[in-house]
Amino acid sequence: MSSNFFDFIDFQLILESIPDMLKGIGLTLELLFLSGILGLALAIVLLLMRISGRWYLAAPTMVYIYIFRGTPILVQIFIIYHGLPQLDFVRESIFWPIFKEPYGCAIVALTLNTGAYVSEILRGGVLGVSRGLKEAGAALGLSIRHRFIYITAPIAIRLCLPAYSNDVISLMKSTALVSTITLLDMMGIARTIVAETYAPYEVFISLMVIYLILTWMMQRTFGWAEKRMSRHVRSEA
Repeated sequence: MSSNFFDFIDFQLILESIPDMLKGIGLTLELLFLSGILGLALAIVLLLMRISGRWYLAAPTMVYIYIFRGTPILVQIFIIYHGLPQLDFVRESIFWPIFKEPYGCAIVALTLNTGAYVSEILRGGVLGVSRGLKEAGAALGLSIRHRFIYITAPIAIRLCLPAYSNDVISLMKSTALVSTITLLDMMGIARTIVAETYAPYEVFISLMVIYLILTWMMQRTFGWAEKRMSRHVRSEA
C-alpha cells in the first residue's frame, strides 16, 4: 500500500506548536528592531565616511564592509559570543556588560552585519541621484551640506527603499541564528519543542508559516511606503 508525505505529518501538532513558538516572537521582533535601528545609524556613518573623499576614512570603511559582507553571519555571532569574552581587555572594558550576555552579543553581531549591507545600499542610492540635480542645486547657491540634505538624501531614500526592504527581511530571518547562543527566540523555542516531541517536520513547518506571515506583512508595509514616496512620480506609459 503506497503512502505519501502527508500521511506522516501530524497537523494537530502543527496547530499546537504555533502558539508555543509565538511566545518567542517578542524577542525576535525586539532583536529585529534594535539591530535594525542601530545598523541603520551605523550604515549612515559608514556612508558618510565612504563618500567623504578622505582616504583615511574611506579605506577602513571599505575593509570593514568587505569583512562583514564576506563572512557568514553565523561565524560573526560565534566570534563575538565565544571569542571576545576571552580577551582580557574586553572583560575589563566598559563594554563587558554587553558582551557577557548572549542578548548583547546577538545585538552587536546583527548590528555590525546589517550596517555593512545597508551602507552599500545607501551608497548605491546616493550614486543613483542624477548629477544634473546636484548641479542645479549648486547653481541655486546651496551648500554641499544643503544639497545633500534637501536634494540627494530624499531621492536616494526612495531609490534605496526596495533593496532596504529586502535587507530588513533578511535581518528578520537572520535573528533565528541567535538560538545557537542559547537565546529562546522563535527558533530557540522550536528547537526545544523538537527535542521534546521528536517531530522536526511539524515543528519547523509551523515556524515556516510564522516567518512567511511576518515576511508578507513586511513586504506589504514597505510596498505601501514605496508607493507613498513615489506618488509624485508619473509612470511612463
